[in-house]
Amino acid sequence: MTSLPLTPVNLDAPARRAAMPPRHLADLDLAGRQALVAELGEPRFRARQVSTHYFGRLVRDSGQMTDLPAAAREKLTDRLLPTLLTPVRELTCDGGATHKALWRLHDGSLVESVLMGYPDRVTACLSSQAGCGMACPFCATGQAGLTRNLSTAEIVDQAVYLAGVAASGAVAGSPPRLSRVVFMGMGEPLANYNRVVAAIRRLVAPAPEGLGLSQRHVTVSTVGLVPAIRRLASEDLSVTLALSLHAPDDGLRDELVPVNQRWKVSEVLEAAWEYAARTGRRVSIEYAMIKDVNDQPWRADLLGRLLAGKLAHVNLIPLNPTPGSRWDASPKPVEREFVRRLRDAGVSTTVRDTRGREIDGACGQLAAAEGDEIVGPGAP
Repeated sequence: MTSLPLTPVNLDAPARRAAMPPRHLADLDLAGRQALVAELGEPRFRARQVSTHYFGRLVRDSGQMTDLPAAAREKLTDRLLPTLLTPVRELTCDGGATHKALWRLHDGSLVESVLMGYPDRVTACLSSQAGCGMACPFCATGQAGLTRNLSTAEIVDQAVYLAGVAASGAVAGSPPRLSRVVFMGMGEPLANYNRVVAAIRRLVAPAPEGLGLSQRHVTVSTVGLVPAIRRLASEDLSVTLALSLHAPDDGLRDELVPVNQRWKVSEVLEAAWEYAARTGRRVSIEYAMIKDVNDQPWRADLLGRLLAGKLAHVNLIPLNPTPGSRWDASPKPVEREFVRRLRDAGVSTTVRDTRGREIDGACGQLAAAEGDEIVGPGAP
Protein backbone atom coordinates (compact mmCIF):
# COMPACT_ATOMS: atom_id res chain seq x y z
CA MET A 1 0.00 0.00 0.00
CA THR A 2 1.24 3.49 -0.80
CA SER A 3 1.55 5.38 2.47
CA LEU A 4 1.10 9.12 2.86
CA PRO A 5 1.78 11.43 5.79
CA LEU A 6 -1.31 12.48 7.69
CA THR A 7 -2.54 15.85 6.49
CA PRO A 8 -3.94 18.16 9.16
CA VAL A 9 -7.08 19.94 7.99
CA ASN A 10 -8.48 22.97 9.82
CA LEU A 11 -12.20 22.66 9.17
CA ASP A 12 -12.95 25.69 11.33
CA ALA A 13 -10.95 28.01 9.11
CA PRO A 14 -13.34 29.96 6.87
CA ALA A 15 -12.91 30.20 3.13
CA ARG A 16 -10.98 33.24 1.96
CA ARG A 17 -13.21 36.26 2.41
CA ALA A 18 -13.70 37.69 -1.05
CA ALA A 19 -16.11 40.26 -2.40
CA MET A 20 -19.23 38.28 -3.24
CA PRO A 21 -20.82 38.70 -6.67
CA PRO A 22 -23.70 41.10 -7.26
CA ARG A 23 -27.08 39.97 -6.01
CA HIS A 24 -28.97 37.90 -8.57
CA LEU A 25 -32.59 36.78 -8.67
CA ALA A 26 -31.45 33.21 -7.92
CA ASP A 27 -30.14 34.45 -4.56
CA LEU A 28 -33.71 35.43 -3.62
CA ASP A 29 -37.04 33.71 -3.29
CA LEU A 30 -39.91 35.13 -5.33
CA ALA A 31 -40.99 37.48 -2.54
CA GLY A 32 -37.44 38.83 -2.30
CA ARG A 33 -37.36 39.42 -6.05
CA GLN A 34 -40.67 41.25 -5.87
CA ALA A 35 -39.35 43.50 -3.11
CA LEU A 36 -36.26 44.31 -5.19
CA VAL A 37 -38.38 45.16 -8.22
CA ALA A 38 -40.52 47.43 -6.08
CA GLU A 39 -37.36 49.25 -4.93
CA LEU A 40 -36.70 49.96 -8.61
CA GLY A 41 -40.10 51.60 -8.92
CA GLU A 42 -41.56 48.81 -11.05
CA PRO A 43 -44.71 46.73 -10.48
CA ARG A 44 -44.02 43.66 -8.37
CA PHE A 45 -45.32 41.30 -11.07
CA ARG A 46 -42.26 42.17 -13.18
CA ALA A 47 -40.26 39.90 -10.87
CA ARG A 48 -42.39 36.96 -11.95
CA GLN A 49 -41.94 37.87 -15.60
CA VAL A 50 -38.14 38.03 -15.37
CA SER A 51 -38.08 34.83 -13.28
CA THR A 52 -40.18 33.06 -15.90
CA HIS A 53 -37.68 33.99 -18.59
CA TYR A 54 -34.72 32.81 -16.52
CA PHE A 55 -36.05 29.63 -14.94
CA GLY A 56 -38.89 28.71 -17.29
CA ARG A 57 -37.46 29.67 -20.69
CA LEU A 58 -33.74 29.61 -19.78
CA VAL A 59 -33.35 33.08 -21.31
CA ARG A 60 -30.84 35.69 -20.13
CA ASP A 61 -30.89 38.05 -23.11
CA SER A 62 -33.02 41.09 -22.28
CA GLY A 63 -33.72 41.55 -25.98
CA GLN A 64 -35.81 38.37 -25.91
CA MET A 65 -37.90 39.57 -22.96
CA THR A 66 -40.41 41.38 -25.12
CA ASP A 67 -43.17 41.24 -22.51
CA LEU A 68 -41.17 43.77 -20.46
CA PRO A 69 -41.51 47.46 -21.34
CA ALA A 70 -38.49 48.59 -23.34
CA ALA A 71 -37.86 51.46 -20.94
CA ALA A 72 -37.63 49.12 -17.93
CA ARG A 73 -36.05 46.08 -19.54
CA GLU A 74 -32.39 46.99 -19.10
CA LYS A 75 -32.89 48.31 -15.58
CA LEU A 76 -34.64 45.11 -14.49
CA THR A 77 -32.18 42.71 -16.07
CA ASP A 78 -29.15 44.67 -14.83
CA ARG A 79 -30.37 44.30 -11.24
CA LEU A 80 -31.97 40.86 -11.42
CA LEU A 81 -29.71 39.09 -13.92
CA PRO A 82 -26.14 40.41 -13.53
CA THR A 83 -23.46 38.33 -15.23
CA LEU A 84 -22.08 35.79 -12.76
CA LEU A 85 -20.33 33.25 -14.99
CA THR A 86 -18.20 34.28 -17.95
CA PRO A 87 -17.47 31.36 -20.31
CA VAL A 88 -13.78 30.68 -20.81
CA ARG A 89 -13.82 27.32 -22.54
CA GLU A 90 -16.23 24.51 -23.29
CA LEU A 91 -15.11 21.05 -24.34
CA THR A 92 -17.06 18.01 -25.46
CA CYS A 93 -16.33 14.30 -25.68
CA ASP A 94 -18.14 10.96 -25.72
CA GLY A 95 -19.56 11.77 -29.15
CA GLY A 96 -21.11 15.01 -27.91
CA ALA A 97 -22.79 13.43 -24.88
CA THR A 98 -20.46 15.07 -22.32
CA HIS A 99 -19.80 18.82 -22.07
CA LYS A 100 -17.40 20.50 -19.65
CA ALA A 101 -17.58 24.25 -19.09
CA LEU A 102 -14.87 26.41 -17.52
CA TRP A 103 -16.13 29.68 -16.00
CA ARG A 104 -14.45 32.81 -14.75
CA LEU A 105 -16.23 34.43 -11.81
CA HIS A 106 -16.41 38.15 -11.08
CA ASP A 107 -13.24 38.06 -8.97
CA GLY A 108 -11.23 36.00 -11.45
CA SER A 109 -11.77 32.66 -9.70
CA LEU A 110 -12.24 29.69 -12.03
CA VAL A 111 -14.75 26.88 -11.65
CA GLU A 112 -15.93 24.01 -13.82
CA SER A 113 -19.18 22.16 -14.32
CA VAL A 114 -20.09 19.16 -16.46
CA LEU A 115 -23.18 18.11 -18.41
CA MET A 116 -23.65 14.39 -19.10
CA GLY A 117 -26.26 12.99 -21.45
CA TYR A 118 -27.75 9.48 -21.40
CA PRO A 119 -30.56 7.97 -23.46
CA ASP A 120 -33.11 8.59 -20.68
CA ARG A 121 -31.74 11.58 -18.79
CA VAL A 122 -29.39 14.56 -18.69
CA THR A 123 -27.33 15.23 -15.56
CA ALA A 124 -25.49 18.39 -14.52
CA CYS A 125 -22.50 18.10 -12.18
CA LEU A 126 -22.21 21.41 -10.31
CA SER A 127 -19.42 23.06 -8.34
CA SER A 128 -20.18 24.58 -4.94
CA GLN A 129 -16.77 26.11 -4.21
CA ALA A 130 -13.87 27.50 -6.20
CA GLY A 131 -11.32 24.85 -5.31
CA CYS A 132 -11.68 22.61 -2.28
CA GLY A 133 -10.20 22.58 1.21
CA MET A 134 -10.57 18.87 1.95
CA ALA A 135 -7.07 17.98 0.62
CA CYS A 136 -7.85 14.45 -0.63
CA PRO A 137 -4.54 13.50 -2.29
CA PHE A 138 -6.02 11.61 -5.27
CA CYS A 139 -8.33 14.48 -6.30
CA ALA A 140 -7.09 17.31 -8.53
CA THR A 141 -9.57 19.77 -7.02
CA GLY A 142 -8.54 18.95 -3.46
CA GLN A 143 -4.88 19.42 -4.30
CA ALA A 144 -5.58 22.90 -5.65
CA GLY A 145 -6.82 24.15 -2.28
CA LEU A 146 -9.82 26.34 -1.49
CA THR A 147 -10.28 29.79 -3.00
CA ARG A 148 -13.79 30.65 -1.78
CA ASN A 149 -17.37 29.52 -1.46
CA LEU A 150 -19.73 30.16 -4.36
CA SER A 151 -22.87 32.20 -3.88
CA THR A 152 -26.27 30.57 -4.20
CA ALA A 153 -26.79 32.16 -7.59
CA GLU A 154 -23.33 31.17 -8.87
CA ILE A 155 -24.29 27.56 -8.14
CA VAL A 156 -27.78 27.83 -9.65
CA ASP A 157 -26.55 29.70 -12.72
CA GLN A 158 -24.40 26.71 -13.68
CA ALA A 159 -27.51 24.53 -13.74
CA VAL A 160 -29.60 27.05 -15.67
CA TYR A 161 -26.87 27.47 -18.29
CA LEU A 162 -26.44 23.71 -18.66
CA ALA A 163 -30.21 23.27 -18.84
CA GLY A 164 -30.09 25.66 -21.78
CA VAL A 165 -27.41 23.54 -23.46
CA ALA A 166 -29.63 20.47 -23.05
CA ALA A 167 -32.69 22.37 -24.34
CA SER A 168 -30.76 23.40 -27.45
CA GLY A 169 -30.42 19.72 -28.44
CA ALA A 170 -26.62 19.89 -28.18
CA VAL A 171 -26.34 16.79 -25.97
CA ALA A 172 -26.15 13.90 -28.39
CA GLY A 173 -28.63 11.04 -27.95
CA SER A 174 -30.36 12.53 -24.90
CA PRO A 175 -33.68 14.18 -24.04
CA PRO A 176 -33.65 17.99 -24.41
CA ARG A 177 -34.25 18.61 -20.72
CA LEU A 178 -32.03 18.70 -17.68
CA SER A 179 -33.48 16.16 -15.26
CA ARG A 180 -30.78 15.53 -12.62
CA VAL A 181 -28.24 17.53 -10.67
CA VAL A 182 -25.31 16.16 -8.69
CA PHE A 183 -23.20 18.31 -6.35
CA MET A 184 -20.04 16.44 -7.27
CA GLY A 185 -18.06 19.17 -8.99
CA MET A 186 -15.45 21.37 -7.38
CA GLY A 187 -15.66 21.80 -3.62
CA GLU A 188 -17.17 20.12 -0.56
CA PRO A 189 -20.88 21.03 -0.75
CA LEU A 190 -21.54 20.72 2.98
CA ALA A 191 -18.68 23.12 3.73
CA ASN A 192 -20.77 25.77 1.91
CA TYR A 193 -23.88 24.55 3.65
CA ASN A 194 -26.29 27.51 3.67
CA ARG A 195 -25.76 28.47 0.05
CA VAL A 196 -25.90 24.88 -1.21
CA VAL A 197 -29.20 24.23 0.59
CA ALA A 198 -30.58 27.52 -0.76
CA ALA A 199 -29.44 26.47 -4.26
CA ILE A 200 -31.19 23.12 -3.90
CA ARG A 201 -34.41 24.90 -2.96
CA ARG A 202 -34.15 27.06 -6.10
CA LEU A 203 -33.45 24.04 -8.27
CA VAL A 204 -36.45 22.06 -7.04
CA ALA A 205 -38.99 24.89 -6.75
CA PRO A 206 -41.39 25.02 -9.71
CA ALA A 207 -40.93 27.81 -12.25
CA PRO A 208 -40.92 30.78 -11.95
CA GLU A 209 -39.68 30.31 -8.37
CA GLY A 210 -37.03 27.84 -9.54
CA LEU A 211 -35.98 25.25 -12.10
CA GLY A 212 -38.58 22.61 -11.22
CA LEU A 213 -36.35 19.55 -10.74
CA SER A 214 -37.45 16.61 -8.61
CA GLN A 215 -35.83 16.54 -5.17
CA ARG A 216 -35.25 12.82 -5.67
CA HIS A 217 -33.11 13.66 -8.71
CA VAL A 218 -30.68 15.83 -6.74
CA THR A 219 -27.58 14.26 -5.15
CA VAL A 220 -25.34 15.96 -2.59
CA SER A 221 -21.86 14.53 -2.15
CA THR A 222 -19.75 14.88 0.99
CA VAL A 223 -16.49 13.54 2.37
CA GLY A 224 -18.25 13.15 5.70
CA LEU A 225 -18.86 16.39 7.61
CA VAL A 226 -20.90 14.73 10.33
CA PRO A 227 -22.67 17.76 11.87
CA ALA A 228 -23.67 18.98 8.40
CA ILE A 229 -25.02 15.55 7.41
CA ARG A 230 -27.23 15.56 10.50
CA ARG A 231 -28.33 19.10 9.75
CA LEU A 232 -29.20 18.16 6.16
CA ALA A 233 -31.37 15.34 7.46
CA SER A 234 -33.53 17.93 9.22
CA GLU A 235 -34.11 20.12 6.14
CA ASP A 236 -37.21 18.25 4.93
CA LEU A 237 -35.52 17.55 1.60
CA SER A 238 -35.60 14.21 -0.23
CA VAL A 239 -32.22 14.51 -1.91
CA THR A 240 -29.77 11.64 -2.16
CA LEU A 241 -26.72 11.71 0.10
CA ALA A 242 -23.51 10.47 -1.54
CA LEU A 243 -20.77 9.68 0.95
CA SER A 244 -17.22 9.68 -0.43
CA LEU A 245 -15.85 6.88 1.75
CA HIS A 246 -12.93 5.47 -0.29
CA ALA A 247 -11.70 3.24 2.55
CA PRO A 248 -13.51 1.14 5.18
CA ASP A 249 -10.74 1.41 7.80
CA ASP A 250 -9.57 4.49 9.69
CA GLY A 251 -5.88 3.87 9.08
CA LEU A 252 -6.17 4.28 5.33
CA ARG A 253 -9.06 6.74 5.30
CA ASP A 254 -7.04 9.12 7.49
CA GLU A 255 -4.67 9.36 4.51
CA LEU A 256 -7.10 9.31 1.59
CA VAL A 257 -9.76 11.55 3.16
CA PRO A 258 -8.04 13.75 5.76
CA VAL A 259 -11.34 14.83 7.33
CA ASN A 260 -11.41 11.30 8.74
CA GLN A 261 -8.86 12.50 11.27
CA ARG A 262 -11.76 14.40 12.84
CA TRP A 263 -14.75 12.11 12.19
CA LYS A 264 -13.92 8.43 11.95
CA VAL A 265 -15.54 5.85 9.70
CA SER A 266 -17.97 4.67 12.37
CA GLU A 267 -19.15 8.24 13.09
CA VAL A 268 -19.57 9.09 9.42
CA LEU A 269 -21.54 5.93 8.70
CA GLU A 270 -23.72 6.44 11.77
CA ALA A 271 -24.65 9.91 10.48
CA ALA A 272 -25.35 8.45 7.04
CA TRP A 273 -27.69 5.81 8.48
CA GLU A 274 -29.45 8.53 10.46
CA TYR A 275 -29.93 10.43 7.21
CA ALA A 276 -31.34 7.34 5.50
CA ALA A 277 -33.72 6.66 8.39
CA ARG A 278 -34.92 10.27 8.50
CA THR A 279 -35.43 10.69 4.74
CA GLY A 280 -36.09 7.16 3.53
CA ARG A 281 -33.43 7.74 0.85
CA ARG A 282 -30.76 5.18 0.08
CA VAL A 283 -27.23 6.45 0.74
CA SER A 284 -24.75 6.19 -2.11
CA ILE A 285 -21.30 5.08 -0.92
CA GLU A 286 -18.66 6.44 -3.30
CA TYR A 287 -15.44 4.43 -3.45
CA ALA A 288 -12.56 5.29 -5.80
CA MET A 289 -10.69 2.12 -6.78
CA ILE A 290 -6.96 2.79 -6.44
CA LYS A 291 -4.48 0.11 -7.44
CA ASP A 292 -2.74 -1.54 -4.47
CA VAL A 293 -4.05 1.14 -2.11
CA ASN A 294 -7.68 0.40 -1.20
CA ASP A 295 -8.66 -2.47 -3.49
CA GLN A 296 -7.58 -5.49 -1.42
CA PRO A 297 -10.11 -8.32 -0.99
CA TRP A 298 -10.07 -7.92 2.79
CA ARG A 299 -11.15 -4.31 2.41
CA ALA A 300 -14.03 -5.40 0.20
CA ASP A 301 -15.05 -7.88 2.90
CA LEU A 302 -14.80 -5.23 5.63
CA LEU A 303 -16.84 -2.78 3.60
CA GLY A 304 -19.43 -5.47 3.00
CA ARG A 305 -19.73 -6.11 6.74
CA LEU A 306 -20.13 -2.39 7.46
CA LEU A 307 -22.88 -1.96 4.86
CA ALA A 308 -24.75 -5.26 5.02
CA GLY A 309 -28.41 -4.75 5.80
CA LYS A 310 -28.19 -0.97 5.47
CA LEU A 311 -30.09 1.31 3.09
CA ALA A 312 -27.02 1.84 0.94
CA HIS A 313 -25.60 1.33 -2.53
CA VAL A 314 -21.90 1.22 -3.40
CA ASN A 315 -20.75 3.18 -6.41
CA LEU A 316 -17.22 2.05 -7.31
CA ILE A 317 -15.26 4.66 -9.27
CA PRO A 318 -12.26 3.61 -11.36
CA LEU A 319 -9.58 6.14 -10.38
CA ASN A 320 -9.36 8.87 -13.01
CA PRO A 321 -5.90 10.12 -13.94
CA THR A 322 -4.80 13.54 -12.69
CA PRO A 323 -1.60 15.46 -13.50
CA GLY A 324 1.37 14.32 -11.46
CA SER A 325 -0.47 11.49 -9.71
CA ARG A 326 1.55 8.37 -9.05
CA TRP A 327 -1.55 6.27 -8.54
CA ASP A 328 -3.48 4.18 -11.06
CA ALA A 329 -6.93 2.67 -11.30
CA SER A 330 -7.34 -0.89 -10.07
CA PRO A 331 -7.04 -3.56 -12.78
CA LYS A 332 -10.37 -4.83 -14.05
CA PRO A 333 -9.98 -8.33 -12.54
CA VAL A 334 -9.35 -6.73 -9.12
CA GLU A 335 -12.33 -4.45 -9.60
CA ARG A 336 -14.56 -7.40 -10.54
CA GLU A 337 -13.47 -9.35 -7.46
CA PHE A 338 -14.22 -6.33 -5.26
CA VAL A 339 -17.70 -6.13 -6.78
CA ARG A 340 -18.26 -9.87 -6.32
CA ARG A 341 -17.36 -9.77 -2.64
CA LEU A 342 -19.63 -6.82 -1.95
CA ARG A 343 -22.55 -8.44 -3.75
CA ASP A 344 -21.94 -11.71 -1.95
CA ALA A 345 -22.32 -9.70 1.28
CA GLY A 346 -25.73 -8.55 0.04
CA VAL A 347 -24.61 -5.01 -0.82
CA SER A 348 -25.95 -3.44 -4.01
CA THR A 349 -22.91 -2.41 -6.07
CA THR A 350 -22.26 -0.82 -9.46
CA VAL A 351 -19.19 0.59 -11.23
CA ARG A 352 -19.48 4.20 -12.34
CA ASP A 353 -19.21 5.03 -16.02
CA THR A 354 -15.98 7.04 -16.51
CA ARG A 355 -17.60 9.81 -18.54
CA GLY A 356 -15.60 12.90 -19.46
CA ARG A 357 -12.17 11.42 -18.81
CA GLU A 358 -10.78 12.67 -22.14
CA ILE A 359 -11.49 16.29 -21.20
CA ASP A 360 -10.57 16.01 -17.50
CA GLY A 361 -14.26 16.15 -16.66
CA ALA A 362 -14.56 12.90 -14.72
CA CYS A 363 -14.72 12.41 -10.97
CA GLY A 364 -11.68 13.91 -9.23
CA GLN A 365 -10.33 15.62 -12.35
CA LEU A 366 -11.90 19.09 -12.11
CA ALA A 367 -9.06 21.54 -11.54
CA ALA A 368 -10.26 24.61 -13.46
CA ALA A 369 -6.95 24.99 -15.28
CA GLU A 370 -7.08 27.79 -17.84
CA GLY A 371 -5.40 26.95 -21.12
CA ASP A 372 -4.58 29.23 -24.02
CA GLU A 373 -7.47 28.17 -26.23
CA ILE A 374 -10.78 29.92 -25.67
CA VAL A 375 -13.73 28.52 -27.57
CA GLY A 376 -17.45 29.10 -27.54
CA PRO A 377 -20.25 26.94 -26.15
CA GLY A 378 -20.75 23.66 -27.97
CA ALA A 379 -17.29 23.62 -29.54
CA PRO A 380 -15.84 20.15 -30.17
